[in-house]
Amino acid sequence: MGALRRRVALGTAVLTVSGLLALAAPGTAQAALVCPGREVVTLPFSTGTVHVFRRGEYICAYTAPKRSGAKRTMSVSVQARGNRPVVDRGRYTRRAGPVTVHAGHRCVRVKGAVGGGSVSSGWILC
Repeated sequence: MGALRRRVALGTAVLTVSGLLALAAPGTAQAALVCPGREVVTLPFSTGTVHVFRRGEYICAYTAPKRSGAKRTMSVSVQARGNRPVVDRGRYTRRAGPVTVHAGHRCVRVKGAVGGGSVSSGWILC
């Protein structure tokens, strides 16, 4: 009976710790699921943040609101120099995007908006 109690206690402890870890780093886990690669730029603005990732010659970005919940207008745009922008625009609760472009070794311009707030990076990652 003592061995069974120890196993149940150990199982409960493992589940508790894994749950706490998931709560402690939700942004990191969510970002890994949204865009591949490593985060190279974060563009905060009054109503949200644009997260920009690079993996090889590809750039991926998404816009996240400061507070998720009700649907609101959001957008994200990534443009490699010399090409047209790739845009995701709509009414979302969690994020706009992700959008991915092949940038090669060209500069990119990233834009994002949530409600009335917006940000534009200018030409970056050259």
